[in-house]
Amino acid sequence: MIRELGRVEYEPTWRAMQDFTARRTPDTLDEIWLLEHPPVYTQGQAGKAEHLIAATDIPVVPIDRGGQITYHGPGQVVAYVLVDLRRRGYGVRELVSRMEQAVIDLLAAQGVIAARRAGAPGVYVDGAKIAALGLRVRHGCTYHGLAFNVDMDLAPFAAINPCGYAGMAVTQCRDLGVQLSPPQAGQILARTLLDAIYS
Repeated sequence: MIRELGRVEYEPTWRAMQDFTARRTPDTLDEIWLLEHPPVYTQGQAGKAEHLIAATDIPVVPIDRGGQITYHGPGQVVAYVLVDLRRRGYGVRELVSRMEQAVIDLLAAQGVIAARRAGAPGVYVDGAKIAALGLRVRHGCTYHGLAFNVDMDLAPFAAINPCGYAGMAVTQCRDLGVQLSPPQAGQILARTLLDAIYS
């Protein structure tokens, strides 16, 4: 099931994911939540404070996914993937691979060649990150997901080492000539994710 939530604040959405996951039963349907957030940095469980390299007015929220610091803001499509891996019959690494492939396939259909990067989850175009990915697994069920840069202000990324990598470049669909609005990209991403996760 796909839920389109629009632009929503980060922390209540995160708490709702935790609550959904805690309340799941073996019969609970999987969901993908499509949304945008107002400007916010999120710091993963292993996050190091030194990866915030400049002071800003943007809040920093410590959260329970893996990985380091990243940025969310308007014009970025966020897809939270609430999946029971026990039903799927594969593990979190396979899910990560399938999610990355969904973004790679979406971009390929738009004429953009994208790739994975060894040891650094996400999707990259010519070495610049276009999609960040981080998950949490509880009792075999996932939450959090991926953030796909579509048509946004990339300037806040300059205040961090994205995902803990100093000097990592970031990019977005608009700068690559992809003429998709965030809502259009979200719809395509949701369909591509569904195909990837359930194939």
